[in-house]
Amino acid sequence: MKDLPVIPLPAPTPPAATGSLQTAAIANDPERSAALMPEIVKALSKVFDPEIPVNIYDLGLVYDVTVDAAGAVGIRMTLTAPNCPAAQVLPGQVRDAAAGVPGVTEAKVDVVWDPPWDRDRMSDAAKLQLGMF
Repeated sequence: MKDLPVIPLPAPTPPAATGSLQTAAIANDPERSAALMPEIVKALSKVFDPEIPVNIYDLGLVYDVTVDAAGAVGIRMTLTAPNCPAAQVLPGQVRDAAAGVPGVTEAKVDVVWDPPWDRDRMSDAAKLQLGMF
Protein backbone atom coordinates (compact mmCIF):
# COMPACT_ATOMS: atom_id res chain seq x y z
CA MET A 1 0.00 0.00 0.00
CA LYS A 2 1.28 3.40 -0.97
CA ASP A 3 1.75 6.07 1.70
CA LEU A 4 -0.70 8.93 1.42
CA PRO A 5 0.78 12.42 1.17
CA VAL A 6 0.70 14.57 4.27
CA ILE A 7 -1.34 17.68 3.62
CA PRO A 8 -0.53 20.53 5.99
CA LEU A 9 -3.45 22.12 7.76
CA PRO A 10 -4.06 25.81 7.10
CA ALA A 11 -3.07 28.28 9.78
CA PRO A 12 -5.83 29.10 12.28
CA THR A 13 -8.01 31.91 11.00
CA PRO A 14 -8.86 34.58 13.59
CA PRO A 15 -12.58 35.43 13.76
CA ALA A 16 -12.24 38.85 12.13
CA ALA A 17 -10.73 37.30 9.03
CA THR A 18 -13.89 35.32 8.36
CA GLY A 19 -16.67 37.85 8.90
CA SER A 20 -17.62 41.32 9.98
CA LEU A 21 -15.56 43.23 12.48
CA GLN A 22 -16.74 43.15 16.10
CA THR A 23 -15.36 46.63 16.65
CA ALA A 24 -17.29 48.25 13.77
CA ALA A 25 -20.20 49.24 16.03
CA ILE A 26 -17.99 51.10 18.52
CA ALA A 27 -18.08 54.82 17.72
CA ASN A 28 -15.18 56.81 19.13
CA ASP A 29 -15.97 59.38 21.80
CA PRO A 30 -13.01 61.80 21.90
CA GLU A 31 -13.54 62.83 25.52
CA ARG A 32 -13.90 59.29 26.88
CA SER A 33 -11.04 58.12 24.67
CA ALA A 34 -8.73 60.84 25.96
CA ALA A 35 -9.59 59.90 29.54
CA LEU A 36 -9.03 56.15 29.15
CA MET A 37 -6.35 55.89 26.48
CA PRO A 38 -3.27 56.32 28.72
CA GLU A 39 -4.39 53.43 30.95
CA ILE A 40 -5.40 51.27 27.99
CA VAL A 41 -1.98 51.78 26.39
CA LYS A 42 -0.33 50.95 29.72
CA ALA A 43 -2.37 47.73 29.95
CA LEU A 44 -1.63 46.73 26.35
CA SER A 45 2.06 47.39 26.97
CA LYS A 46 2.03 44.52 29.46
CA VAL A 47 1.00 42.00 26.78
CA PHE A 48 3.93 40.34 25.04
CA ASP A 49 4.22 38.33 21.86
CA PRO A 50 5.51 35.00 23.22
CA GLU A 51 8.17 34.74 20.50
CA ILE A 52 9.50 38.30 20.69
CA PRO A 53 10.57 39.89 24.00
CA VAL A 54 8.78 43.17 23.22
CA ASN A 55 5.24 44.21 24.14
CA ILE A 56 2.60 44.23 21.42
CA TYR A 57 2.09 47.99 21.58
CA ASP A 58 5.74 48.79 20.89
CA LEU A 59 5.85 46.06 18.24
CA GLY A 60 3.20 48.01 16.36
CA LEU A 61 0.67 45.18 16.44
CA VAL A 62 -2.09 47.49 17.72
CA TYR A 63 -3.52 49.41 14.78
CA ASP A 64 -6.47 51.18 16.35
CA VAL A 65 -8.10 51.68 19.74
CA THR A 66 -11.61 53.12 19.88
CA VAL A 67 -13.46 54.07 23.06
CA ASP A 68 -17.15 54.93 23.01
CA ALA A 69 -19.12 57.13 25.42
CA ALA A 70 -20.18 54.11 27.51
CA GLY A 71 -16.59 52.90 27.96
CA ALA A 72 -16.69 50.07 25.41
CA VAL A 73 -13.30 49.58 23.79
CA GLY A 74 -12.64 48.27 20.30
CA ILE A 75 -9.13 47.21 19.37
CA ARG A 76 -7.95 46.36 15.89
CA MET A 77 -4.66 44.56 15.90
CA THR A 78 -2.59 42.28 13.74
CA LEU A 79 -0.01 39.58 14.24
CA THR A 80 3.52 39.40 12.94
CA ALA A 81 2.42 36.70 10.46
CA PRO A 82 -0.88 35.02 9.52
CA ASN A 83 0.41 31.66 10.77
CA CYS A 84 1.61 33.10 14.07
CA PRO A 85 1.34 30.46 16.81
CA ALA A 86 0.04 33.13 19.20
CA ALA A 87 -3.07 33.69 17.04
CA GLN A 88 -5.17 31.58 19.37
CA VAL A 89 -4.18 33.32 22.62
CA LEU A 90 -2.90 36.83 21.94
CA PRO A 91 -6.26 38.45 21.00
CA GLY A 92 -7.81 37.10 24.22
CA GLN A 93 -4.93 38.46 26.27
CA VAL A 94 -5.36 41.86 24.60
CA ARG A 95 -9.11 41.82 25.28
CA ASP A 96 -8.58 40.87 28.93
CA ALA A 97 -5.89 43.54 29.41
CA ALA A 98 -8.13 46.30 28.03
CA ALA A 99 -11.20 45.03 29.92
CA GLY A 100 -9.23 45.23 33.18
CA VAL A 101 -8.77 48.99 32.91
CA PRO A 102 -11.04 50.88 35.35
CA GLY A 103 -13.76 52.65 33.39
CA VAL A 104 -13.78 50.14 30.54
CA THR A 105 -17.18 48.44 30.35
CA GLU A 106 -16.30 45.88 27.66
CA ALA A 107 -13.53 45.18 25.20
CA LYS A 108 -13.67 43.67 21.73
CA VAL A 109 -10.67 42.72 19.61
CA ASP A 110 -10.47 42.17 15.87
CA VAL A 111 -7.43 40.71 14.18
CA VAL A 112 -6.94 42.39 10.81
CA TRP A 113 -4.39 41.82 8.08
CA ASP A 114 -4.57 45.10 6.21
CA PRO A 115 -2.15 46.70 6.24
CA PRO A 116 0.25 43.81 6.75
CA TRP A 117 2.59 44.20 9.70
CA ASP A 118 6.23 44.98 9.03
CA ARG A 119 9.18 46.10 11.12
CA ASP A 120 8.62 49.75 10.26
CA ARG A 121 5.57 49.73 12.58
CA MET A 122 7.80 49.08 15.61
CA SER A 123 8.62 51.91 18.00
CA ASP A 124 12.20 53.10 18.32
CA ALA A 125 12.26 51.56 21.81
CA ALA A 126 11.31 48.16 20.38
CA LYS A 127 13.94 48.41 17.66
CA LEU A 128 16.55 49.35 20.24
CA GLN A 129 15.51 46.48 22.51
CA LEU A 130 15.85 44.02 19.61
CA GLY A 131 19.21 45.47 18.52
CA MET A 132 17.89 46.82 15.23
CA PHE A 133 19.64 50.20 15.45
